Amino acid sequence: MESAAAASGERPILPALLLIRRLDETFAAELRQRFRVLDFYASGEALPAFLAAAATVPDPPRAAVVMGGGAARVDASFLDAVPSLRFVFSTGAGVDHIDLDECARRGVAVANSGRVYSADVADHAVGMLIDVLRRVSAAERFVRRGLWPVRGDYPLGSKLCGKRVGIIGLGNIGSLIAKRLEAFGCVIYYNSRRPKDSISYKYFPNVQDLASESDVLVVACALNKETMHIVNKDVLEALGKDGVIINIGRGRNIDEVELVRALLDGTIAGAGLDVFENEPKVPAELLSMDNVVLTHHVAVFTSESRSDLRNITIGNLEAFFSGKPLLTPVLP
Repeated sequence: MESAAAASGERPILPALLLIRRLDETFAAELRQRFRVLDFYASGEALPAFLAAAATVPDPPRAAVVMGGGAARVDASFLDAVPSLRFVFSTGAGVDHIDLDECARRGVAVANSGRVYSADVADHAVGMLIDVLRRVSAAERFVRRGLWPVRGDYPLGSKLCGKRVGIIGLGNIGSLIAKRLEAFGCVIYYNSRRPKDSISYKYFPNVQDLASESDVLVVACALNKETMHIVNKDVLEALGKDGVIINIGRGRNIDEVELVRALLDGTIAGAGLDVFENEPKVPAELLSMDNVVLTHHVAVFTSESRSDLRNITIGNLEAFFSGKPLLTPVLP
């Protein structure tokens, strides 16, 4: 049956949502076609003022789209500011920036990006590991600086085949990393909250023990109270002077001060880091190290993943506003 608004020729009132992250124009335009978007970054306001204003508009927003791991934390004060909110969508897989207990108490549903980024992050982790071991970026800089004819061959790297790789967090991303590295002839070990019955890889309940048996540590776990600085001084020392660490999880999974110290004094051999404790700030010491590969929290991003994220975001929002089950629920 045709709505009264449609019958009268009026444009139907679109459901309102808060947008608390920057989006490319294509993504933003698709949201604006379907929803009444209240854009935090476009407003130029401080977050408290923006939320206060949003709460007073006619038909106040019932959903929010927030950046995965972003600066804005969805907690009691955020939800107090906009009491109409009943759904939060995180554009990342991690939800450490969302107080799930508080959302559950208030009946606020939460969804995330699901497996949209998993393959891309796994590819990035393996690429960083190859780069660190074979010194690809460092050797490329050596050639570009014209040092090859002056100094001769660049120091040799290390082969990937046969490496013992310990993966911290064998979820979607960790499992894909393991499969890729198996194809390179690596031996896979893992640590997680509990052993997985369907997995043949050797399980280590203690990360320090995992590090002592591994040539490479890959951090692929979520960030929570238990995994904050899960890689500390003791773990780095256990990994040893020939060890390499790759982090595509969260910056705070690693004690960054101890990591810098371990790289400076040769406690470990190298690192590949896509995430940092105080992004976008990167410790200055890391910038001059040829045994470290750095990227700017981009493991998740490819042109394909951006398109997939648009689809999963819009799909979850439309499901929420139409009363259907969420596509990728964290807290239904």
